[in-house]
Amino acid sequence: MQKKIQWIWRSLIALFVSGLIIFTTIALQPSNAAIAPLPDPYLTSGKLAEGEKVFNDYLKNNSKDDKARFGLGVIQFMRGTEQLMQSLYRYGMIQNPLGGSIPFVRLPIPKNPKPETLTYDGLQQIFQTWIDDLATVRTTLAPIQDQNVKLALRLGLIRLDFDGNGKADDKEMLWQVFNGVTGARVTEKEAQQFLIAFDKGDALWLQGYTHVLGAVSEFLRAYDSRELFAACAHLFFQDVATPHKFLLPTRKKSPEDYNFSFFEALDLVSAVHLAKFPLIEPQRMTTILNHMKSVISLSRESWKSILAETDNDREWIPNPKQLSVIPQARVTDEMVKSWLSSLNEITMILDGKKNLPFWRDEKMSIDFARIFTEPRAFDLISWVQGTAATPYLEKGTVTDVNVWNEMVSAFGSNLFNFVVWFN
Repeated sequence: MQKKIQWIWRSLIALFVSGLIIFTTIALQPSNAAIAPLPDPYLTSGKLAEGEKVFNDYLKNNSKDDKARFGLGVIQFMRGTEQLMQSLYRYGMIQNPLGGSIPFVRLPIPKNPKPETLTYDGLQQIFQTWIDDLATVRTTLAPIQDQNVKLALRLGLIRLDFDGNGKADDKEMLWQVFNGVTGARVTEKEAQQFLIAFDKGDALWLQGYTHVLGAVSEFLRAYDSRELFAACAHLFFQDVATPHKFLLPTRKKSPEDYNFSFFEALDLVSAVHLAKFPLIEPQRMTTILNHMKSVISLSRESWKSILAETDNDREWIPNPKQLSVIPQARVTDEMVKSWLSSLNEITMILDGKKNLPFWRDEKMSIDFARIFTEPRAFDLISWVQGTAATPYLEKGTVTDVNVWNEMVSAFGSNLFNFVVWFN
């Protein structure tokens, strides 16, 4: 009996020691065994800078964790957007209907009671910072390889510190940005229920969108638009550095008090007249062309991934057999087929193998790619008239009009919205 008790006791001691060894081994493992952080707590609390640091530290030793990499990319994109909005707030951007067709001006920036004076160089620095932030996001997302990566986020509840006061309150949420940019009427209740399971196709989609936004920003940096800024920046900012000081008192105090005036009509005429910019950084035009090519390539990769999906899990962009989290947004086989055909056609245009039709002479066509590889000064009126196209005219193969007709047939009156969504 005593021997049996001793055997049991020794067994318990051995089991305890073994467990202690296992626990110590796990506890002393390097940080690559650390628990992966989740982006949602940082996004919904508005602690984007803290989240970016936490994820960067984690990925230093866990670089192959594609879910964490995806989360970091989302945080970085949102932080870049936040910094853009804070810059526009600092310089007192004005909310008015005139900015409805201008991407950056449509952001819902609150009124700044004490704005700084905006200079032309200051505005250009805002654009460059945005370009750099987008490049950071691309660098983060590009290594993602996991075909099964999935990141569930309540996108509408993401908080952004619009005014840079260090707080992201209930009025500074992404669903409000979405309403401001798109004109939609999403409610907070709807935003709370808007849970999206982003996957590999969506990671490629986000990369593509950074190229779209990057191309627009590069164009704004490639040309010298100082004269336009001096004459018309007062339409969008409360206080600007302009030699035409008499322009500043014409601005409106708030969107609610806005009435389109005779003087603002004159300002808009001036804006069209002054949309004639010298080319100062031609290399940026080549960058724009490369951005556009990347958009097409990533869209093709994204749809390859989307079409291979067999689940139906809170989809952002669904294939024809899935449902989107966006109410009443359905994707059909016809849509996908026409979209992929358009990607092939655009590739031919960007590679200079097909041309755009010229509206003043059906025998001639425009080599669109050469506009970027052989850039010249930009003149809006001359492009509308057609004379700006002269250096790029040739008798080449024109893009197939049937491809574009099929897109119109597949998407109908919602073509533009789907193009923005599909990227």
